[in-house]
Amino acid sequence: MKRIVIIGGGIAGLGAAYEIAKAGRSGEDVEFVLVEKHDRLGGKIFTDRAADPDGDEYVADGGSDSFLTEKPAVHRAAAELGIADRLCGTLDENKRTFIVKDGRLVELPDGVMMFAPTKLVPLATTSLYSWPGKFRMACDLVIPRKERWAPGESGKDHDETLESFVTRRMGRECLDRLAEPLVGGVNGSDPATMSLAATYPNLLEMEQKHGSLIRGFVAQRKRIEAMRAKAPAGSPRRTFFSSFRDGLQTITDALADAAGRERIVTGVAAVRVGRAPEGWRTELADGSVIDSDGLIVATEAWAAAVLAEGVDARAAELLSSIPCSSSATVVLAYDESDCPFDKRWHGILTPAVERRHLTGISLMSSKWPDRAPNGRVLLRGFLGGPRDEGVLDATDDELIALAREELADLLGVRRAARPRYARLFRWPGGMPQYTLGHLERVDEIERLEAQIAGVAFAGNAYRGVGVPNALESGQRAAHKVLADLGVVSGGTTAEETR
Repeated sequence: MKRIVIIGGGIAGLGAAYEIAKAGRSGEDVEFVLVEKHDRLGGKIFTDRAADPDGDEYVADGGSDSFLTEKPAVHRAAAELGIADRLCGTLDENKRTFIVKDGRLVELPDGVMMFAPTKLVPLATTSLYSWPGKFRMACDLVIPRKERWAPGESGKDHDETLESFVTRRMGRECLDRLAEPLVGGVNGSDPATMSLAATYPNLLEMEQKHGSLIRGFVAQRKRIEAMRAKAPAGSPRRTFFSSFRDGLQTITDALADAAGRERIVTGVAAVRVGRAPEGWRTELADGSVIDSDGLIVATEAWAAAVLAEGVDARAAELLSSIPCSSSATVVLAYDESDCPFDKRWHGILTPAVERRHLTGISLMSSKWPDRAPNGRVLLRGFLGGPRDEGVLDATDDELIALAREELADLLGVRRAARPRYARLFRWPGGMPQYTLGHLERVDEIERLEAQIAGVAFAGNAYRGVGVPNALESGQRAAHKVLADLGVVSGGTTAEETR
């Protein structure tokens, strides 16, 4: 019996476990053992189902709450696991976003895609930007490309930071008022160090193809509108983000159940790995040892760096060079009567220039169906990240109080109101930073990994921070190790599934 040890019980590790379990059920002589240091599975996916004092319950996602609909990995897994009927989209009738400017909320103008305007009138009439800022953004239409790529080149050959790119094309005000809070909320990144080729290569490609971001996004908007016009009458509209009716943890729970929880060990950390006479040896914090033929490390980059010291010194060095930021999410529920504001919106972004601790706010009870009982309002606030990690030194109670104060200041939540539900979720070192040179680092990690039989790395530190990316990373890691061990998966060799 071939045994593969998986370290890390987030969606990457669970995705790998499920692939190995499928190979075992198909008749292959292979099994896995998954080790997770925490008492629960799911990693950065954590849905808290909490009872309301008056009955019913809250569905509170403390980490990731959604995934990009256009990325198919989660949809494929949901269909295979028999939970596709539990998928849901956002409530797009409430789809509005606000930006904090000078302490007040300004609605994001219609037609803005990422941070580029695609409609003239909303740009001209918004108070989000000054007139000089609007004129500077419009200059994108005439500013030439930075350079033309040679045949065969890609954005990787012409990488630059997001800050450099946005200020070059759209101006500083566009960066400060929209691009910075957007990437801070989505990627948890600092635009001054963030690699565009590793995060948004489509922007570099758009500049090459159209010579202008505005022209590129206008073309993209027209394509989307044409696709919607061709959709059959009465067909459900796909929203930009998707989740599950019972919260995003639905997918990690289903993966764990299908893989086999009897093969999963929680509440104990892997502290060291190294070579064994016939494979690999994993030492656990409780003093126990697991010998295996294969090894998958599906942890945060900083944790993987420590474990990789027993695998390959250069890989460990490269992993340790990937910076990671810490953050926290605070989820609060109030009586609707204590929230005297218009609730037809999904989110608020807070630029760093506003000097507030809440980097963003989501109105979960208006963004998703059935997240809170009737008469309740469920809000999520985000703290920390590269621009304000120091705030996380405060206690949980202090951070909840800070969030309550800023919600009162920005939204008008009554200061004397007591939350019906309040919980803080901390994510230390949970968000990898894709800085300049990230793709080259990952290329070398993968080159080294390919030379080490039976070993693979997985997670959000490599080729994408989103939930589908992490899931696919775990699946690829499983296929690589299975192929190294000569195991057939799902009727084809693991190598053929890459």
